[in-house]
Amino acid sequence: GQFLATRPDVVGNDMALDLALLQDKMHTFPQAEAIAAIEASLGRKVGDLYASFDGAVAAASIAQVHSAETVNDGIASRVAVKVIRPGVRRRFFHDLESYFLAARLQEKYIPSSRRLRPVQVTETLAQTTKIEMDLRLEAAALSELGENTKDDPGFRVPSVDWERTGRDVLTMEWVDGVKMNDIAGLVEAGHDLRAIAANLIQSFLRHTLRDGFFHADMHPGNLFVEANGTIVAVDLGIAGRLGKKERRFLAEILYGFIVRDYQRVAEVHFEAGYVPRQHNVSAFAQAIRAIGEPIHGQPAETISMAKLLTLLFEVTELFDMATRPE
Repeated sequence: GQFLATRPDVVGNDMALDLALLQDKMHTFPQAEAIAAIEASLGRKVGDLYASFDGAVAAASIAQVHSAETVNDGIASRVAVKVIRPGVRRRFFHDLESYFLAARLQEKYIPSSRRLRPVQVTETLAQTTKIEMDLRLEAAALSELGENTKDDPGFRVPSVDWERTGRDVLTMEWVDGVKMNDIAGLVEAGHDLRAIAANLIQSFLRHTLRDGFFHADMHPGNLFVEANGTIVAVDLGIAGRLGKKERRFLAEILYGFIVRDYQRVAEVHFEAGYVPRQHNVSAFAQAIRAIGEPIHGQPAETISMAKLLTLLFEVTELFDMATRPE
């Protein structure tokens, strides 16, 4: 839902505006409940953990964020404190039963849907969300991405305060910056929007292809731009990994589209096992060309993602391509 909020061309403007509320504008839960969750998770009083603990500044579907202040060795620091929403695990596992039921019925009674692997996709969703609801694992992901990118220009993640982090609470460095979806604010701050976009794309590809570890929920609500133009990514509850072989396949596919070598793009799909062997490579290359040519060299704002996604889905169906849950 948070991703689809960035695609009004796919879901429509009204739906996109509603889904955008999932990013950081959901209703907050009482501060007393947040304090109780922190104290239960860390086994210490909030007054002992933080010099000050203020109200929520943002709330999403799984957690909300508070502003606070810590004092270490006499040095005061402003921090962001993320707290899991009370009862969210119970509600998720209840919903998950419905998802699995729907997925099993789909596979049983709609044979054409089996290549989409709905049960396996639901299992992946379940595992991903379980990880997202343990803030110790998000802290570990922030730490790993921080180490990977410590020498990268123009991109970073907040540092983690491990002493004040547990299953239901994550304390990290406060980020001062403009939200990436605040276009007017970025312009007013004097940022070059094209440079920011280029930096974001290059950073994501660097993480994906160089490191094989990347932020998998990089919607505008999770991105800030600091005064010097550095992009700061937050909310790393969902992260992705690619092995060396998968990275090579992805790099070759992307490069093939860029240089319009559709035959090579098709060959890589077969080498990777993405397309069943009974199909013809050249026929698949022809289908790939139908995807690539209409958008090659076109400005992003002229490309209809709805039409592109429809064509992609039709090609995967035509060539019996199974869903890859990862």
